[in-house]
Amino acid sequence: MYSTELGIEYKYDLTSPKFRTAFEFLRRKDLAELPEGWIELENGIRASVQHYTSIDASEGFFESHEKYFDVQYVVEGREYCGVCKREGLKVRTPYDENGDITFYEEPELSGQVLLLSGDYIVLSPEDVHKPRLAAGGKMAIKKIVVKVPV
Repeated sequence: MYSTELGIEYKYDLTSPKFRTAFEFLRRKDLAELPEGWIELENGIRASVQHYTSIDASEGFFESHEKYFDVQYVVEGREYCGVCKREGLKVRTPYDENGDITFYEEPELSGQVLLLSGDYIVLSPEDVHKPRLAAGGKMAIKKIVVKVPV
């Protein structure tokens, strides 16, 4: 657990050096020009530059990761990211250690976060998420997903 000066306890310290590295990378002025693919940062942190077309909610699946946080940053476009807690969900595809991913059946209840250009979301291993969802129609998206080791 991580405690603040206010006495509030958190499970993770999002001000740690590894998160500072991730957010420093996302402050770069050339994000829109980066080519698609992986960029290795320091301390086991990697950034995936992605170009894709958003999808209908029925085409996506909820997922989670064990070894990494996702810091998902929308460079261009807009999308919804479905979110809910992992507890109690039915596994659709068991954990793949190489891909660090588990897929889940659609939960009975979940929420959505609207991500516009310049917005980001930090997803912990407990946060099941369904990214890439069309917001106001399918569109081209440029996104960077920074993988921060737990």
